[in-house]
Amino acid sequence: MVSLRFSALILGLLQTVSLITTSHSLTCTSQKFTNNKLYQHCSDLPQLSSYLHWTYDSSNSSLSLAFVAAPATSDGWISWAINPTATGMVGSQALIAFKDSTGTMTVSTYNLVSYGSIVPSDLSFAVTDLAADYSDGMMRIFATVTLPEKTTTTVNQVWQVGPSVTNGIPSRHDIQPANLNSKGTLDLLSGQSNIHGILNAVSWGILFPIGIIIARYLRTFKSADPAWFYLHVFCQFSAYVIGVAGWGTGLKLGSESKGIQYTGHRNIGIALFSLATVQVFAFLLRPKNDHKLRFYWNIYHHGIGYAILILGIINVFKGLDILVPEKKWKSAYIIVISILGGIALLLEAITWVVVLRRKKSSKSTKPYDGYNNGQARQQPLAL
Repeated sequence: MVSLRFSALILGLLQTVSLITTSHSLTCTSQKFTNNKLYQHCSDLPQLSSYLHWTYDSSNSSLSLAFVAAPATSDGWISWAINPTATGMVGSQALIAFKDSTGTMTVSTYNLVSYGSIVPSDLSFAVTDLAADYSDGMMRIFATVTLPEKTTTTVNQVWQVGPSVTNGIPSRHDIQPANLNSKGTLDLLSGQSNIHGILNAVSWGILFPIGIIIARYLRTFKSADPAWFYLHVFCQFSAYVIGVAGWGTGLKLGSESKGIQYTGHRNIGIALFSLATVQVFAFLLRPKNDHKLRFYWNIYHHGIGYAILILGIINVFKGLDILVPEKKWKSAYIIVISILGGIALLLEAITWVVVLRRKKSSKSTKPYDGYNNGQARQQPLAL
């Protein structure tokens, strides 16, 4: 009885290891190609058990790629496409691979101008090194695409699989959710744009506003002194360091994307870096509270701070429009900045109440107001 349980346990462990090994093999990082072709980046596409490998050369706008997918049947087809004008199938410039009548893999280009027009045709950009193969239930498309010079660092991609081919014409694919959702955006620089966006959104778009909220409202409460000051410095300095890192990745992206310019976004980024750098160095020259120049320093410090706040939020939204991420990311930032705005409004109201009560209290508790308990004028103290 014990031996049977032990055998069942060993069998279960072996099955678990097998499942883990299989799931690990079904990732782009573990895939190898018989032509020993290597690519800088790869992605496990979210639908249809598909994978994309690619290398982008910004100097000549060439995209070398390998698309890997399992066809719906062994006699089916696979497709990968770029859509320069929309996010769906219509208008996409497609590469479709399948087995011809002799069982040999073939791949052709298709300009999909409509759902009913699926015939081989030239694309709007040059395609070279076309090849395809089939093994272990997976089809692969290899190609080098020369993108237009003004292409952004993200493109709309569409991929698909189908069940059969009739007289060299791919049949319609299924209309299951996985088929309908097999589309998205491809970051040609593999996440560098995302890193740039995340760093700057966190620094200029979140940390900097939090630092301003701390300085403007917490200082009103005596119990928060001097903690509010150190929190303010920590938030603003952290925002500056992260923002400089984001600015650096932006410079790198610009150098790798020649011919692609986002003038407004770039100019605001330069302004933010310059203003924040001046703000950091001006902090080191901060006059003491009783210095005659402190009043003018405060005006400068507050003015530059609010300018950075406004420009930072504007540039985050400009960056989101450039990257065109999933809608949830823009919605998430809108929610975060709205919450911070709501907190600021609440604290503004509370601060005014505290300040007004404090002024009223200070008037009623003066040590000398000209009267002695309302009965007679108070006499000066004898020397």
